Amino acid sequence: MEEKITQTVEDYLKVIYEITTTEQRASTNQIAETLGITPASVTGMIKELAETEPPLVDYQRHHGVTLTEKGVDKALEVIRHHRLLEMFLHQILGYDWDEVHTEADRLEHFISEELEERISQVLGNPMYDPHGHPIPTRDLKLPESKSQQLSFLRPGQKAMISKVNDSNSDLLRYLSNLGLIPKANIVILDYSPFDKNIQLQVVDGERKPVVLGPDITRQIFVEIL
Repeated sequence: MEEKITQTVEDYLKVIYEITTTEQRASTNQIAETLGITPASVTGMIKELAETEPPLVDYQRHHGVTLTEKGVDKALEVIRHHRLLEMFLHQILGYDWDEVHTEADRLEHFISEELEERISQVLGNPMYDPHGHPIPTRDLKLPESKSQQLSFLRPGQKAMISKVNDSNSDLLRYLSNLGLIPKANIVILDYSPFDKNIQLQVVDGERKPVVLGPDITRQIFVEIL
């Protein structure tokens, strides 16, 4: 018999999924840092998830963890709830894009599949959340991403911002003030190999060039034009 998925388990699965989108396996320390708990607590939970029926993770001691097919499906269910809620809060309730992530984190575990479907219909079945992240479809599929970190771009290249990491509300407010939001077109003006700073300009004819350091350019993802 399949075990009930608790809120805590959903949080673990979502974090592991997000880490393993850019790395092969998620380490205990990475999971602990993201969730704000001790590595020992993470190890205990990961062992439990590996022993569920069916298993939700593949755990190899000292080699990190990945999600099983069942674990991926469960993670994508939560992510679909989260990103639809972000869009609902933003478009219908008027929340700013730097406010929706925390609210959606609180609500994502408690909405039914029926409510999820109604939210999606009211919003016109959106494909992306306010930060540009793709919303999993009803059958839990995601489009292939063609985006890369802004930090990889060099002078002369033009790009469109596709998505921005949404975990830091202060950063989102800062980027919004600069016009660095999804769908904005930018051109790279200069790059410093010594400190990895990038000078860029939003291509709207109104904004001045800005210089961003690597801590910021790694949080912004773009598609080359």
